[in-house]
Amino acid sequence: MLGYEAQGFPHQGRERAWCVLTLHKDSTEVTMNDPAHIAHGIPDIQSSEDGRRIDIDRVGIKDIRHPVVVRDRSGREQHTVATFNMYVGLPHRFKGTHMSRFVEILNLQEYEITVQSFKRMVVEMTELLDARVGRIEMKFPYFVTKAAPISKVKSLLDYEVSFVGQIQDGLPSIEVKVVVPITTLCPCSKNISDYGAHNQRSHVTLSVRIRDFVWIEEFIDAVEEVASCELYGLLKRPDEKYVTEKAYDNPKFVEDIVRDVALKMNSDERIAAYTIESENFESIHNHSAYAMVERDKDRDAKQPGTSSLRLA
Repeated sequence: MLGYEAQGFPHQGRERAWCVLTLHKDSTEVTMNDPAHIAHGIPDIQSSEDGRRIDIDRVGIKDIRHPVVVRDRSGREQHTVATFNMYVGLPHRFKGTHMSRFVEILNLQEYEITVQSFKRMVVEMTELLDARVGRIEMKFPYFVTKAAPISKVKSLLDYEVSFVGQIQDGLPSIEVKVVVPITTLCPCSKNISDYGAHNQRSHVTLSVRIRDFVWIEEFIDAVEEVASCELYGLLKRPDEKYVTEKAYDNPKFVEDIVRDVALKMNSDERIAAYTIESENFESIHNHSAYAMVERDKDRDAKQPGTSSLRLA
């Protein structure tokens, strides 16, 4: 009988973890951490040497879907399907990586995904594949129940959320990315028009490297609070009147959005670095308006008197 056995996940130092995946068949044991093994008399070609002396920065698998469970701020579990990209760096001396091991490490994970369990998975993947550099990207839809502003009717709104985990020379880092749809209304259009103003749906993409735990909903709130108006899945007529007038009373350029969100990220000590992008899908043009701010607060702390804050 062919089976899999995962042995141990101790935590030492910088949250390092290890996983030895062992294949069992009858009384024969083959350790997969040995790149030179030959299973069932079949040669392991990808572990052979390559003479071109070119390192590969990323090699692995893309767009593999896997069920996950995510716990939200209310304490409820969301059962969803995530799309994973999984890569490691490949030294020049190896011809290829072991593609099947990416799928194996994914299937060894518990379904409930947290920032900490995701970080462990990145470490386990790099160690299972004997790599010094690894990266996992996980993207999934995340749902928030929202009440309409006047009628209070409830509906779901979906947000695109990604976890990006990397490890280099034993140091893991996690980035959380959330795409938040909002409404923006043009201040210039309002100022020059006798009545009305053009408005549009916008996407704000917030990518954050965190020092401590932050709920996904907190990132969503940080963006929606500075929008001309937030979006809702379901609105009745009184609600539609409210959101139209709220946006008119709160006009924002694309530049205003990224700056206002940046102020919130600057004041949050849990945030180590961030990139904020805002794209307005212009209703009076066939192009988008775009702005971006990024800052690495850890780097700024090492170089007093300087700031890495940039507006593109």
